[in-house]
Amino acid sequence: MSSEQTQTKWGQFIPLVTVFFFWGFVAASNDILIPVFKKAFDLSQAESQLVSLAFYIAYTVGALIYNGISVIIGQDIVNKLGYKNSLALGLVISALGTLLFYPAANLHSFPLMLSGLFIVALGFSLQQTVANPLAIALGPITTGSQRLTLAGGINNFGTTIGPLIVSFAIFGSAANATTDISVESVKIPYLILGVAFIAVAIFLKLSSLPDRPALVEASTEDAKSVKGSALKYPQLVLGMIAIFVYVGVEVSTASNLPAYMEKDLGFAIKDIAPYISLYWASMMIGRWTGAVEAFTDNVSTQKILRFIAPYLAFGIFLAVNAIAKHDLAPFYVYGFIILVLIVADMASKGNPARMLLIFSGIGITALLIGMFTTGMTSVYAITSVGLFCSTLWPCIFTLAVSGLGKHTSQGSSFLIMMIMGGGIISWAQGAVSEFTGIQYSYVVGIICFSYLAFYAWRVSGILRSQGISFDKKLSGGH
Repeated sequence: MSSEQTQTKWGQFIPLVTVFFFWGFVAASNDILIPVFKKAFDLSQAESQLVSLAFYIAYTVGALIYNGISVIIGQDIVNKLGYKNSLALGLVISALGTLLFYPAANLHSFPLMLSGLFIVALGFSLQQTVANPLAIALGPITTGSQRLTLAGGINNFGTTIGPLIVSFAIFGSAANATTDISVESVKIPYLILGVAFIAVAIFLKLSSLPDRPALVEASTEDAKSVKGSALKYPQLVLGMIAIFVYVGVEVSTASNLPAYMEKDLGFAIKDIAPYISLYWASMMIGRWTGAVEAFTDNVSTQKILRFIAPYLAFGIFLAVNAIAKHDLAPFYVYGFIILVLIVADMASKGNPARMLLIFSGIGITALLIGMFTTGMTSVYAITSVGLFCSTLWPCIFTLAVSGLGKHTSQGSSFLIMMIMGGGIISWAQGAVSEFTGIQYSYVVGIICFSYLAFYAWRVSGILRSQGISFDKKLSGGH
């Protein structure tokens, strides 16, 4: 690839990842809203998880609307509108959702708050349907998971600063924080967010992003074309379940952590934000590590970057918390846990199925430690789940859409539909916790990781039978 072509690819990729940032910012901020709403509206733990349920179920509703409109007009709606128009429309829908926070706060209405979050996520559903396959399309399929991982790293910069900014908006600075909880304090930040959505929609419309990229892999004239629906591909169907449980364990691990730290460990709500930020920063740390192959084919450089990237991301986490005047002393030990991530990433050798298997196994181990230890050891163990969830979305997404050819866009919408797992499994863990306690309710996450390990094993055989391998690039690139 010429340097001019490479520059064009990155010129298209950079504006795309802006929307990835917003998804992370809002999703992670929900983890701060949950304990705030729980106290302000006097909710049970299961009821408080309706925040996650309303947000993530919107992805399913959005995907159903997308497919329904496509059936009615007899054409894929994204292909008809174009990718840039679809992204802009999704951002406008999300902006409309933020407007509801103002009357919801004034009326002290929990249902109206949930409605606002639902509409914001409804816009995200359309954005994700477009942006994920588009990130894969801006380069060869063999490095698609690395590009998606890199985009996810930008997403997790949003998840890292989101809880801190929202916590600051509600409680003030750490030094002057108040324990009073005011629902009205969330309305201005979300109105500002709505303005940002509109600004980015305009920015994307003026960007060099392709409006109708070539999402179909090479050789679409083969036997794959005779299959009339993306659901005929077993890698996609099993991948839909994998996305459901993956988003479930990612979201429920974080959304139930505040209740565990408050109820079992005695933390004040205002002091939990840095740990939620660490969880989502862990996602950023892992994704920056997993994305190094998107930058260079040189093996020696990759080895160096695998150590630099995660600690650079960790440094960003420490910096933003220092700016927020939080005590950094409890977080330095986390630098040693990051070494486990680096070793696991190297062991995966860039193969998404192998990475999915290894990281799922470590995720199970982390949750077991979190369940059967106490104090800060359990907090660090549960938080480290973010490290090992970090690259699973791009792994699953790439494996699930590989070989779909002209059905890639449809397959993407089916995968986005399954993001509802974030709400359903969070609610399920909240319900389980009412019988087992918060700490032991993390058995739900262990079940999720177990399925992901199964999918990693099963999809490898499915793709090999279709002549698709992700190991070829290892020899081809060196």
